[in-house]
Amino acid sequence: QVQLVESGGDLVQPGGSLRLSCAASGSIFAIYAMGWYRQAPGKQRELVAAITSGGSTNYADSVKGRFTISRDNAKNTVYLQMNSLKPEDTAVYYCNADIKGQAVGPRYNYWGQGTQVTVSS
Repeated sequence: QVQLVESGGDLVQPGGSLRLSCAASGSIFAIYAMGWYRQAPGKQRELVAAITSGGSTNYADSVKGRFTISRDNAKNTVYLQMNSLKPEDTAVYYCNADIKGQAVGPRYNYWGQGTQVTVSS
C-alpha cells in the first residue's frame, strides 16, 4: 500500500508564508506527476500546482508568482512554498500523486488526508 502524508498547514497572517510537505511511503517503484489541490468550504477542489517527474511545473493563475512547487525524488516528497498568503488561500490542501507500485503493473492515483491552511488576521 501507498500513503501520502501532508504536513505544514497552520494559521498564518495575510502576507505570511508557509511551506507544505507531502511524503509518499509504502510500496513504490516510481512516482510520476505530483501535485497540490485545495478545497475551500462550499467550493470544489481545485488544482493549485503540479510537477512532473522531470521537474516541469504548472500553476493555477491565482497563485502564480506567490507559490512554488518542488520535489525531492530521493525522498519521495513534494513541497509547496506559499508566500504572500491571502485570506482567499484559506482551504484544506491535498497532496496528489501518480504512483507505480511495481515494475510491471499499472500506476494508480493517490490522495493525502489534507492539511488545513488558514490565512487570517
